[in-house]
Amino acid sequence: MSRYDNLINGQWTAADSYSPNTNPSDLSDVIGEYAQGGASDVQAAVSAAAAAFPAWSTSGIQARSDALDKIGTEILARKAELGELLAREEGKTLPEAIGEVGRAGQIFKFFAGECLRLSGETLPSVRPGIGVEITREPIGVVGLITPWNFPIAIPAWKIAPALAFGNCVVLKPADLVPGSAWALADIIHRSGIPAGVFNLVMGRGRVIGEALVNHADVAAISFTGSVGVGRGIAEACVKSGKKVQLEMGGKNPQIVLDDADLAQAVELSAQSGFYSTGQRCTASSRLIVTDKIYPAFIEALQARMARILVGDARAAGTDMGPVVSQAQLEQDLSYVEIAKAEGARLAAGGARVACHTGSGKQGYYMAPTLFVDTEAGMRINREEVFGPVASVIRVKDYEEALAVSNDTPFGLSAGIATTSLKHATHFKRHSQAGMVMVNLPTAGVDYHVPFGGRKGSSYGPREQGRYAQEFYTTVKTAYTLA
Repeated sequence: MSRYDNLINGQWTAADSYSPNTNPSDLSDVIGEYAQGGASDVQAAVSAAAAAFPAWSTSGIQARSDALDKIGTEILARKAELGELLAREEGKTLPEAIGEVGRAGQIFKFFAGECLRLSGETLPSVRPGIGVEITREPIGVVGLITPWNFPIAIPAWKIAPALAFGNCVVLKPADLVPGSAWALADIIHRSGIPAGVFNLVMGRGRVIGEALVNHADVAAISFTGSVGVGRGIAEACVKSGKKVQLEMGGKNPQIVLDDADLAQAVELSAQSGFYSTGQRCTASSRLIVTDKIYPAFIEALQARMARILVGDARAAGTDMGPVVSQAQLEQDLSYVEIAKAEGARLAAGGARVACHTGSGKQGYYMAPTLFVDTEAGMRINREEVFGPVASVIRVKDYEEALAVSNDTPFGLSAGIATTSLKHATHFKRHSQAGMVMVNLPTAGVDYHVPFGGRKGSSYGPREQGRYAQEFYTTVKTAYTLA
């Protein structure tokens, strides 16, 4: 079985121990053994990044652009191969996995261009004879901590801007899905970027992540993951003066009004709630439906869910792959029992299922699950399940729907299905979410525009697009006497 090492200072570096990377679609399939680093590996990686920073941060923008473009080109050329790996280790279907890889490649291409679009301002001073220049500079060594649900796209949208703006990087990927991150690191390693500029340290979050967050030479931390861990990181970063950026999930509402196109509303609700096995921070798990359309919507959604084929992520015809791990499956099923105990009515799913191909493969397969006749205050409508579980809340009208949609500690993504321009316009302005979708799934965003939320979903500057510079650079104001 192949072993995969950490990348530190331009060298593949062995670890004291390794952990198997298992396919959630087929528990007998082990992809490889991946390094389990320790605090000493973080120390070595940060030291290498700090040493590389002076030269990289002042290097020519064309060289940086060429390197990022080369990375993006190789990712796109290998998207079928890399998509196969992603589907195998994470469990999202092969078309979704290939799409994610393509997005990662386009992200690097976009930031290759951003290298050449660095801008500033020249202003006159209020004092005669003095000029003022406002410029942006890289912040230093950046620690990136990424989740398991998008194992190549999220590392890409953190790494690419960090490198584009002249920072050096230490990446700690999710322990469940190291394969995609390792493949990306290998591509970056061969791109011509100098040793130490990019480093990969795999291992347990409470070991590697904690060492990164607490290292004095790390200037900033960008984290995507759970609320509890994110808040702990924020507290530690504030104490040490580090810049911090957090993406921590959501409990995203999808409103369906009486005037909605029923077929469209059902399809976007199914896409938002159950594709990628519901394991997206932008997934919609709260379906808020008005009175008149409620019975027809429930009936049509149940019929649509019955056509979702659950099985091996790489098998032809699979619509929904497995849950990522045993622990996640147990959490999903526990919320099914919680919802039942609170009085929600189970309308579909709620249990483990066999692979639709009849292969007999043992995997973490769960049926797409729907609860109806739920109340807004139930735990199933307050807490993020992060699985293929959605619940429906019945409301009287748009005003009540808006109030219920905003009644959440999260604020990442929100959607509305309606043919009313009045209600769509009002919702875009009054939804307390960072991203709003009108007649579109709540999950599905572009790589060239800002990504992020409000309230408990996000903290710090937005990710992606030109807004990424707000986190990965610092502003300098220089005065010159003419």
